[in-house]
Amino acid sequence: MPNIKIQVTNESTVLSDGEVAAVVPALQKQVTEHFAPAWGTDAQLSYVSSDKLSEDSWWLVVLDNSDQAGALGYHDLTTNFMPLGKVFAGTDIQFGEQWTVTASHELLEMLADPDINRVVFDQPTATTGKLYALEVADACEADANAYDIDGTLVSDFVFPAWFEPNRPANGTRFDYREHIKNPLELLPGGYIGVFDVTKGTGWQQVTAEVVAARYADRPRVGSRRERRTTPRDQWLPSRGRQ
Repeated sequence: MPNIKIQVTNESTVLSDGEVAAVVPALQKQVTEHFAPAWGTDAQLSYVSSDKLSEDSWWLVVLDNSDQAGALGYHDLTTNFMPLGKVFAGTDIQFGEQWTVTASHELLEMLADPDINRVVFDQPTATTGKLYALEVADACEADANAYDIDGTLVSDFVFPAWFEPNRPANGTRFDYREHIKNPLELLPGGYIGVFDVTKGTGWQQVTAEVVAARYADRPRVGSRRERRTTPRDQWLPSRGRQ
């Protein structure tokens, strides 16, 4: 049985507890059958009501909007300083996006990089190099790249080979759905955080449509992108139930 326990709960007003609980089996199947074989990390998921959250578990919490401070809003860790994933269902629904894809996206990225501090260093020469944020769903995050598990739409995600710039394309699988054909390739709607250590300009967000944008331009409050640029001494545990 996996050592990582993740409790999923609903703190939103746009979804019922039943709607959130209903997607957990599909998320479990994706983690165990699709993600774990590629990344070597598995987890046991369960749905619980918000008053039953355990201090010994990681949390995946469904909230309304990223600019709305709910019971868990604007916090980065569980009450026991464990990883906390946030799904802003209200924001997704407002913009016509699938909240289940966001839930899958956040879940997989939390498993791959629970402390939001892992990077891959690409050093093409002795004096140049770039750090790539180890975010496994950003490059292919658009709903158009999602796939169905038992009636629930979940996010595509990249494989470890995606972070290997010199990996030959022939015969290599770069993402689960096999849409990506080359390492570090971004699908439409995708992006990745890059820190050019030779320029010292800080984190940049490279997108499929734009060469580069300031990494901190419009991070969604509470998002992993915001937290990656937030000093660790400013991270806060959840206040728990009011």
